[in-house]
Amino acid sequence: MGKGGEASNAKQERVTLKEQFPGKAGVEEFWWDDDVQIHAKRPREVVKSHKLKELKGFCPWTKYKVSAAFLAQLFSLELLKDASFLEWFICCYMLSGLINGSMTLAMHELSHNLGSKSRRFNMILGLLANAPMGLPAFATFKRYHYEHHKYMGEDGLDVDVPTKFEGNTFQHSFAKLVWLFFQPAWYSLRPMVIHPKSMGSFEMMNWVSIIIVDLLVFSQYGVKGLLYLVLGTIFGMQFHPMAGHFVAEHFVMSADQETYSYYGPLNWLTFNVGYHNEHHDFAFISGTNLPKLRDMAPEFYDSIPHYHSWTKVMVDFVCDPSLSPFSRVKRIQTSEEEQNKLKEKGGLGMKW
Repeated sequence: MGKGGEASNAKQERVTLKEQFPGKAGVEEFWWDDDVQIHAKRPREVVKSHKLKELKGFCPWTKYKVSAAFLAQLFSLELLKDASFLEWFICCYMLSGLINGSMTLAMHELSHNLGSKSRRFNMILGLLANAPMGLPAFATFKRYHYEHHKYMGEDGLDVDVPTKFEGNTFQHSFAKLVWLFFQPAWYSLRPMVIHPKSMGSFEMMNWVSIIIVDLLVFSQYGVKGLLYLVLGTIFGMQFHPMAGHFVAEHFVMSADQETYSYYGPLNWLTFNVGYHNEHHDFAFISGTNLPKLRDMAPEFYDSIPHYHSWTKVMVDFVCDPSLSPFSRVKRIQTSEEEQNKLKEKGGLGMKW
C-alpha cells in the first residue's frame, strides 16, 4: 500500500505545462505541449508505408538558381543607377524584395546541404545567396536553424519562437502590424536574447564577404545602390507576399497543429519551402522533391489544414483577435543540464 500510495500521489502531483501556464493559448500565453514534436513521430509512419530513397539528396539546379539571382541583382543595380526615386523605390520593393526574399529561402535550402553533395560547397553557395542581400545572415542562420529542427518549440533553444515580450506587447491589430514591420529586427535580435552564441570562424567569413560586396557596390553605385540591396532584404521580410511564410509555417491557426504547409504558386520562387510539414518530416529531401513526397503520401499530408495564400495568412494574423505572437507551440523536453552543455559547445552547426 505504501509504495502504491506514493506512486499514486506522485502521479496526481504531476502538473502539465498547460497547467503551469494557464493563460488563454495564443492570446495570453503560448500553446504549451508536454509531448514531443509531431515531426519526431510522423516520419516513422510514413517510412513504414513508402520508400523514400529516390527522393533523398540535393537538387543540382540550386546552384544555377542562386547564381542567376545574384546576377539579376547586379544587372538591376546597373539598370536603376539613373532611375527616378519613384522608379527606384518601386523596384526596391517589388524586384529586390522578391529576389532577396527568394535568396532568404535559398539560404534555408543550403543550410540543409541540399545544393550539392559537398557540405563545403553548400556553405560557399550560401555565401553567394547572401551576397546580394547587403546584410550578413547565412552563417548565423545555419547555426540556429539546426536547433529549430531538432528542438522545435523548445523553451530556451528554438529562437524561431517569439519572446514573451513580443507576445505581451503586440496583441491588437495595429500592434501586430508594427510587429510584422519590425520582423527583420525580431529575427536578428531574438537569438541574442534567447540563446546567445559567440561568433564562429564561418560567421566571420560571412561578415567579411558581405563587407567586401557592399564596398564594391557602394564604390560603383553609391548609397542608393547599397540601400537597394539592404532595403530589398528588409522589404522581403515585412509586408511582402514572400514574407508570409514567417507566419504561415508555425503559427497555430488550428488548435494544437504546430506546422502548416502552403501549396501556392510562390513555392516556385522559394525552393518549395511552403511544403513545410513535408520539409520538417524529412529535412534531407530537397525542395524540388517535396511535392513528390506529398503526392506519394497524400494520406499523411492532404487531410491536415494547409494554405494556398501567404498574403491571406498575414491578413488573418493581423485581423483575428485570437492570434498574436503567443500563437506558437512551446515545450520543455530538455533538462537545464542538456541545454547548458549545448550552449557550452556553441550549439549545433559550428563546423566549417
